[in-house]
Amino acid sequence: MKGYINSIETMGLVDGPGIRFVVFMQGCRLRCLYCHNPETWLKESELELTAKELVKRTLRYKNYFGEEGGITFSGGEPLLQPEFLIEALKLCKQCNIHTCLDTAGFGVGHYDEILKYTDLVIMDVKAIEAEAYKNLTGQKIEESLHFLDVCQKLGKKMWIRQVIVPGINDTEEYILKLKNFVSKLKNVEKVEFLPYKTLGIPKYEKLKIPYRLENVNPMDPKRCQELYSLFEKL
Repeated sequence: MKGYINSIETMGLVDGPGIRFVVFMQGCRLRCLYCHNPETWLKESELELTAKELVKRTLRYKNYFGEEGGITFSGGEPLLQPEFLIEALKLCKQCNIHTCLDTAGFGVGHYDEILKYTDLVIMDVKAIEAEAYKNLTGQKIEESLHFLDVCQKLGKKMWIRQVIVPGINDTEEYILKLKNFVSKLKNVEKVEFLPYKTLGIPKYEKLKIPYRLENVNPMDPKRCQELYSLFEKL
């Protein structure tokens, strides 16, 4: 079983605790308005590795992981390659490597088996209401909610991430709704607000894909921090 991989970051510092070996996998069924990695949408890739080959590469950097670091499977959407993901996660746990899954929770099932070997889930919350989710991603919200339910059932440790986009979710009203949503989840260790950026636009131009937020300015980091402070106070 081979995995389709877009790229690998060997010393990642923002995709989980500690120093991470970050695997950006190919394939995503969501078409988020603000996506900055359109090159990961399709499953095909130039880099194909077996789970054993991937873990062998990971082990070269294990000495740098320390007590907190490990491997993070990101994307694209890693849940779209469940067989490969399960095999790789199993091998990582056999090698005593901390495992993290950076996901939107929009896969094709096998969640119980995947999460059995996952230490931490970084959940990218796109939207919390059905209509807004559909408008933002082009898909229905039910699959991501199902994944969250499985995480809750298994008591998985979670980080929650929310991209804040001007004119879409940068209001105090939305922050209040998000707080209510997150407060119902168990084992949430951290919540992060990520300000919307336009760094991905050149990729759309190269791929000749229309960028649908071309008239939206980057999110003001100061305003994003103000909204995060509000979230913490609620």
